[in-house]
Amino acid sequence: MRDQLYPQTGQPPAVPAQRRPPPEDAEADRRVAERLGYLNAATRRINSALDLTATLRNLCRVLVPVVADAAVVHLREPLPNVEHDPGCPDGLRLLLSHGSRLGSRSAGQTVPVDPVGPLAQAMLSRLPPEPVVLGTPGEARLRPLLEELYGGRTLARLAAGTALLALPLRGRRSVLGLVLLIRRPDKTGQDRSFDATDSATAVHLATQAGLAVDTALRYAREWEIADELQRSMLPTHLPQPHGVRLAYRYLPGERGAQVGGDWYDSIPLPGNRVALIVGDVMGHSLTSAAIMGQLRTSAQTLAALDLPPHEVLYHLDEQAQRLGREQHLATCVYVVYDPIANRVVLANAGHVPPVLVQPDGRTELLDLPSGAPIGVGGVDFESTELPAPPGSALLLFTDGLVETRQRPLSTGLELLRARLATSHRHSPEHLCQDALRILPPGDRGDDIALLAASFDGIPAEDVAHWYLQPRHETPGRARRLAGHTLRRWGLEHLTESTELMVSELVTNAVQHATRPVTLSLVRTSRLRCEVGDDNPLLPRPKRVGPEDERGRGLQIVARCADRWGATRLGAGKVVWFEQRLP
Repeated sequence: MRDQLYPQTGQPPAVPAQRRPPPEDAEADRRVAERLGYLNAATRRINSALDLTATLRNLCRVLVPVVADAAVVHLREPLPNVEHDPGCPDGLRLLLSHGSRLGSRSAGQTVPVDPVGPLAQAMLSRLPPEPVVLGTPGEARLRPLLEELYGGRTLARLAAGTALLALPLRGRRSVLGLVLLIRRPDKTGQDRSFDATDSATAVHLATQAGLAVDTALRYAREWEIADELQRSMLPTHLPQPHGVRLAYRYLPGERGAQVGGDWYDSIPLPGNRVALIVGDVMGHSLTSAAIMGQLRTSAQTLAALDLPPHEVLYHLDEQAQRLGREQHLATCVYVVYDPIANRVVLANAGHVPPVLVQPDGRTELLDLPSGAPIGVGGVDFESTELPAPPGSALLLFTDGLVETRQRPLSTGLELLRARLATSHRHSPEHLCQDALRILPPGDRGDDIALLAASFDGIPAEDVAHWYLQPRHETPGRARRLAGHTLRRWGLEHLTESTELMVSELVTNAVQHATRPVTLSLVRTSRLRCEVGDDNPLLPRPKRVGPEDERGRGLQIVARCADRWGATRLGAGKVVWFEQRLP
């Protein structure tokens, strides 16, 4: 068998004995392994953050004291759009100095860069950087650059034998900055120059840092675009209808979190009522912000139809299902406040409960039928009606206010209720301020939307309301009722114009109505008149000729009133006008 396996010798070949490497080779291998381990750990640390300052701070911490005794980082000013190559920088700003006072007096200041000077050449050059030791003939290669960057007096404070290494921070398309590494001479005055291994290590880490800075700038730009997009879809101010005072707050999430989908809104309704809405699209992305904008627009449209709160949520749920194949869930609470009846009607779609503050200071988390989030589909919503006497207030908010990484939702809700109970100020601005005081210090992982409403109501003596049968004599009766009410309120100077406009609107309503026509007068800082009928067709001003006998009613209203408009309701419409009171 052995002869068959080894026909030439009949014996297996000899295995050469393994030789141990010389001690100096083993030591070299150990140093290489340590160097590779250091580079791996340093690279991970440099790329561990998306924040610009944190990235540069990590760079300095991995360089000092392993590679250098100190590091000074400069970034171009202004920071460029990383999608394009802006060429030579206009200036450099000292952003971070680690282990050195070099340039500390000019921290934050921008040093102009000469396009043909040594600083620009060093940043734009593709040649490998060469370390320089002060006090040696090679100093001349770097001194012009340092004088342009720091000035001659600052350089005079550096001792002879100090080793310097200037490295550009290159992004994917442009040079973003410069890092200067410093090695001081030892106690005997001998220089400690950067050798080839040190230079190669520093170049590698500066390359990684340049790419990390580029990534941080790209992320910051995308975050700012997303944040601006979301804010552009939120109201910059809220209408302030009579009988209620409103305030709002919006706080974006921490810089490291993506943009959220929280929103708030206030929509005036006929009868001096107002709709209040706060919602939160689940998730954090540009898609969440876009869905938020669509739902907010849909809610405004539905509110204008004067639908009950549960019907508004039902149609929002349908709209969310039509937005695409993916499920876009959102929570929402919708409230309608009537300052004349001093009542609120609320409906909830899986949202955190609002806090109601009574006139005596008692607070309660409203126990509403929670419902399912918008977008689930096939779920009924319920409306709940509650008293809202003058002096009471309501706070709507998103879960980012009460739920954090360290605090569960139930604890945050009780903390908010208790906080508002100890507050003696029930103005909407103070409610928002007191609510935000429960936030723990530090960054927030979620955005926050607040909408506070203080209910003042409208006294019954400032309101007049009638139901009028659609008959030929009704316009005349409406004129008499309006005139009598204005004289009782001491507004005789508005009697003639108001009677004229009431007559025109009631005449139009009688012509199209099949049910009783409503006439309302409300006195606040303005006189508001509303005429309603069951015909949903909105009136439009028409161009009439000199001989036309009809079509001038709305022109008269537009000429006499300060403001006027028409709103389609679920079962008809309301045409209104307002006049300022002295």
